[in-house]
Amino acid sequence: MAGPSLRPHVHWAQRHRELFLRVDLSDVRNPDITITDNVLHFRAQGHGAKGDNIYEFEIEFLEPVEPKPVCRVTQRQLNITVQKKESNWWERLTKQEKRPLFLAPDFDRWLDESDAEMELKEKEEEKINKMKIESRVPKDPFKHLKKGYLIMYNLVQFLGFSWIFVNMTVRLFILGKDSFYDTFHTISDMMYFCQTLALMEIMNSLIGLVRSPLIPSVVQIFGRNFVLFVILGSLEEMQSKPVVFFIFYFWSIIELFRYPYYMLSCIGIEWKPLTWLRYTVWIPLYPLGALAEAVCIVQSIPIFSETGKFSLGLPNPLNVTIQFPFVLQIYLIALFLGVSANFRYLYKQRKQHLGPKKRKMK
Repeated sequence: MAGPSLRPHVHWAQRHRELFLRVDLSDVRNPDITITDNVLHFRAQGHGAKGDNIYEFEIEFLEPVEPKPVCRVTQRQLNITVQKKESNWWERLTKQEKRPLFLAPDFDRWLDESDAEMELKEKEEEKINKMKIESRVPKDPFKHLKKGYLIMYNLVQFLGFSWIFVNMTVRLFILGKDSFYDTFHTISDMMYFCQTLALMEIMNSLIGLVRSPLIPSVVQIFGRNFVLFVILGSLEEMQSKPVVFFIFYFWSIIELFRYPYYMLSCIGIEWKPLTWLRYTVWIPLYPLGALAEAVCIVQSIPIFSETGKFSLGLPNPLNVTIQFPFVLQIYLIALFLGVSANFRYLYKQRKQHLGPKKRKMK
């Protein structure tokens, strides 16, 4: 049979609008806290000065309070916040003049009236200053237009690369290896459209529409467009090579996760599986895509040497000619340097978005 209920030690403090009660009970279970007719009724089981027991008390407040207290239970204590109906300073907590024995001031939160007024004044000044600062910040009248444009851009790119990926996958299942040889003729129009539209990403970064750094965007977009328009677009002999399939396939898979991620970010939505995919799938696919581009360039060098296409003869006494295959060899070196730089940048982004979060100190 349970023993008689006991009173816990209760510490109190006040502000102009609030009352704070700290009940010295640990491991509190089944707290029952109500305010009826301006009287706070407390009953709970917990570990206090008399061990593990049922503790209860009543406090009749000096002046009217709101009937809904806010309770927060921690491992070592229970905190109750009560709102006063009128903002003023009480001379004491209880209606009875003699303070109950179980009740004592909470010196950790105690302020006298002048200190409380100063604290209230500081909070009001801080609120006013915050409103002034916010009013000084110019509102962007084109904010919704910019957001709508970015959503539409990312949606169109996602749909374009989805069409490329699905078309190539279906053809691969139906035709097998035979689909490798006519990839360019089947997919090139849509790839031309998507990669031309991708130039807008450089413009978006230049005008500050997005926070993405400019250099990685320039390296990736111009690198892809160089392979697409200069190598594949200008040489019919390259358009039937199997390497075209792998270039297009790797590009499309990466963009299937990148553009939806950016589209959702525009409206403040983060879907964790998509975030993980966006910052993970590039790890195997980005080097493989770069390798496929390098193979494409190496295969094109003999063709450019034989045709002399894009080679430039200079009018000078030595009759020097700038051979385009030599430019391609220099480009191969730049390609791997650019891949290394972009790989470090993407890895840093991955650590930032998927790395362990620092816990906030309570």
